[in-house]
Amino acid sequence: MTGFLKRTFAVTAGVVLISAGASAVHAADAYPSKPIKMIVAFNAGGATDIIARIVSQKLSDSLGQSVVVDNRPGATGIVGTEMVAKSPPDGYTLLMVTAGTHAINASLFKNLPYDPVKDFVHINWTAVAPNVLIVNNSVPAANVQELIKLAKEKPGQLTFGSAGSGSTLHLSGEEFKYMAGINITHVPYKGGAPAMTDLLGGRLTMMFDSISQAVPHIKAGKVRALGVTGAKRVPALPDVPTIAEAGVTGYNSNAWFGVVAAANTPKDIVAKLNAEINKALTDPEVKEKLISLGTEPVGGTPEQFTAHVKAEVVKWAKIVEVSGAKVD
Repeated sequence: MTGFLKRTFAVTAGVVLISAGASAVHAADAYPSKPIKMIVAFNAGGATDIIARIVSQKLSDSLGQSVVVDNRPGATGIVGTEMVAKSPPDGYTLLMVTAGTHAINASLFKNLPYDPVKDFVHINWTAVAPNVLIVNNSVPAANVQELIKLAKEKPGQLTFGSAGSGSTLHLSGEEFKYMAGINITHVPYKGGAPAMTDLLGGRLTMMFDSISQAVPHIKAGKVRALGVTGAKRVPALPDVPTIAEAGVTGYNSNAWFGVVAAANTPKDIVAKLNAEINKALTDPEVKEKLISLGTEPVGGTPEQFTAHVKAEVVKWAKIVEVSGAKVD
């Protein structure tokens, strides 16, 4: 190649690269240029749905495009989650995930049609929600240690209800059994409401319930709260110790929520969404709404959320294995 041709080729290639770079920047700047879907893999009205709607409204305001919640329930969250895993990686289909969809299901289902780590980009760890251990008022245990003592005196006779096998409420109980070294019998229900009915009626000894659902019954004196499942006390129940504080050292079991998209979504779009969600989580109105649900805003980087998901997959795999938990 002559010197002239080499120079001509170099100039042409440079122009192409510059043009390509400019186009990429323009595409990133243009996002979003149409409405975004926020998939919720559960029915409307639940905690995942409510959190998705709170976040979506703020994103709509800040991004200048509608962020519309689309409920796609089915198969313990698998239907909606798989749909997002297989969606175009363009940032226009997001998913509000949970500990169930992105940690527990990986161990409960042998043929899960998605990989919670590899098939998604983890945009933002949005909120964490500890549960609370509550007992029927007739149970002769005023604290966690007395409950453990009672369980050891009556192996297999105490019962705990949950919203269904494989739920975070169920596995919070299984983790408690494992770490406290006790044998209590799990009774699964089709939802938290019928489990609460039986707890109030004395047909269950205890249950792990979401704080938002349990607080009205606790405040009314219908049940007793012995401990919260997270790493620290919660504003809604300031006098209730954590289960770890109460003597089960290292116990920490939370529901959590976050936003993901399909793997290979452009990094600049991920960064933009992460920044906007972080900004939303610092909004006083958003914080108040989340805290009223018994959840706590988290936020952070995509890398932090990815690390959390990986750790949770490992943690819940162990609990599922030792408990023998199975889906209904």
